[in-house]
Amino acid sequence: MAASAAATNPLATLLLPYFCGGQSEWPLDQHRKRMIELTNQPIETDQLLAAVQNRNAGAVVLFVGVTREFTGDRQTQCLDYECYPEMAQAKLAELVEQADQRWDVCDIAVVHRLGRVELEEASVAIAVSAPHRKAAFEAGQWLIDTLKEVVPIWKCENWTDGTTEWVHPGLNGPGPGPGPAFSPPDPSRANPARADASSPADASSAREELN
Repeated sequence: MAASAAATNPLATLLLPYFCGGQSEWPLDQHRKRMIELTNQPIETDQLLAAVQNRNAGAVVLFVGVTREFTGDRQTQCLDYECYPEMAQAKLAELVEQADQRWDVCDIAVVHRLGRVELEEASVAIAVSAPHRKAAFEAGQWLIDTLKEVVPIWKCENWTDGTTEWVHPGLNGPGPGPGPAFSPPDPSRANPARADASSPADASSAREELN
């Protein structure tokens, strides 16, 4: 269960020289870095790029997802994101491990915003360094596509007409079959991390985040 803390501080950062299911089965390589972060602060892309700098890399790819104003004919005022930090971190770590196994990459950094995200602000950023650009591009695209499908982070669309809509692409987005059995955070099961008191399940729930 997440513990209460000031919503102005980053929720969690994992700096992993290597990751293998939480077990040190591989020799420790200080030149390979894995960064996973959930934060209420604006995403600093310079820090991500610095995190994946590697002398063995010949390419660095950076993806930044930002809040757009229009989705079809509907106008967005802002977005809100919620998650269960432990669940989200564990799933992100799995994806980073899978990307490392599938592509010849050097370093990977993934940061996702929580709470209120205004128009044009970044909600997620992924940086990948690799010896060659093909692996960096493919690993980066796979990470963001899969993150949107399987990581338990929910997005609330706050429309300019005053209505709101909670969505999870893995559940609501297009695809060949049904998405993962996720549902918006429910305070009766755990305390989700967020930056305001608005929730699809309980508008009076308090802010929660990891120490």
